[in-house]
Amino acid sequence: MRIHLKTLGCRLNEAETESWANDFNLLGHSIINDSQTADIVVLNTCAVTQGAVRKSRQLIRKTQQQNPTAKLVVSGCYATLNEKETVDTSGIDLLVNNQQKDELVKRTLQHLHIESMPAISTEPGEVALFTRGRQRAFIKVQDGCRYRCTFCIVTIARGDEKSKKIKKIIDEVNAVHDSGIQEVVITGVHLGGYGSDINSDLYQLIKALLDNTEIPRIRMGSLEPWDLPDNFFTLFYNPRLMPHMHLPIQSGSNSVLRRMARRCKTEEFRQLVTTAREQVQHLNITTDIIVGFPGETEDEWRQTLAFVEEMEFGGLHIFSYSKREGTKAAGLTQQVDDKIKKSRSQQLHQLAEKIKKDNLQNMLDQSVPVLWEEGQTIQAQEKIYYGYTPHYHRVKTVVSSDIELANKVINSRLSSIEDGVLLSQFL
Repeated sequence: MRIHLKTLGCRLNEAETESWANDFNLLGHSIINDSQTADIVVLNTCAVTQGAVRKSRQLIRKTQQQNPTAKLVVSGCYATLNEKETVDTSGIDLLVNNQQKDELVKRTLQHLHIESMPAISTEPGEVALFTRGRQRAFIKVQDGCRYRCTFCIVTIARGDEKSKKIKKIIDEVNAVHDSGIQEVVITGVHLGGYGSDINSDLYQLIKALLDNTEIPRIRMGSLEPWDLPDNFFTLFYNPRLMPHMHLPIQSGSNSVLRRMARRCKTEEFRQLVTTAREQVQHLNITTDIIVGFPGETEDEWRQTLAFVEEMEFGGLHIFSYSKREGTKAAGLTQQVDDKIKKSRSQQLHQLAEKIKKDNLQNMLDQSVPVLWEEGQTIQAQEKIYYGYTPHYHRVKTVVSSDIELANKVINSRLSSIEDGVLLSQFL
């Protein structure tokens, strides 16, 4: 069968989709990029914002219109939280909720009465990751969250925490490395809580991956700034663990953080960042900020701006708060006006660009290994390639069209900055 997979939302969704692609592939089915010629279309939906809900609905409708003969399987947070609405949608053949995601491939093939070749009869070849144009793989190690931040619908949709066994994760990483992948990103809903249900922790997992795999790069996805195990930062002494951490703080005001029910105050976050930077050279720390959370005053907003500037984040994901029915924050009074949210968002984007530029300036004249992605021909004799440093800084280079860089890790000297992207020269 020809199967098309489409993902909206977070890296965890990406990791799940890639896992499904591998499983379908190993059972003898083809993963294709064109949804209009697929026999089965699998949609992994999102509900983190109202915009994501809208996009999920639109994607379902668009898929039905473009390929009405395909079998349509829908999963993800939107489908889980809006199960009746999704099932009632004309054209849905199967809904797999978040608690059933690990069995999506099995459920799809059984429900749609599709015969699969046994795995031993097929050659995995260039696992589905390559057909999807990827140089890195997202490895889901954990699902669910024990905490309930007042703005978050995802933890409600995902349920209780559930961790994969370390041996299974090692096998997954070795499998994608054998297929040619150079970098894995370890992901989870509450990654720092990995192992809470299996008498393990994130330190043990990363240490085991460093000891039992040879993949050149291991990177971590978003980590809540609490629950990190003791001696965690000593893991970065191994150069295969990339010196980049995404630690979402969400606000630089303690009073806003209390209303969000976050488990980290600015003082604790500041100490965490200080400790991390002392132990990990050139560590790039990025974060998330929610703008215009209910009740956010001008003084609280100024506290956030000052905190962002103090922390010198290498990059920010900036979100204007939007109501999500089913969360506590949706019922809070003093919702912030959209015009104010837009103005504050613009201020924060400007500050983030300034800080990012300063951080990139500090990277100039350094030699770093860059993982290069697919190249684009710009002239008959030249190609543009983009890639990422270990610190997750985006890099660009222009080379002769006969030079092939895709999916290679090559030392490059960072020479200048252009439109927020580092330019490189080869050594």
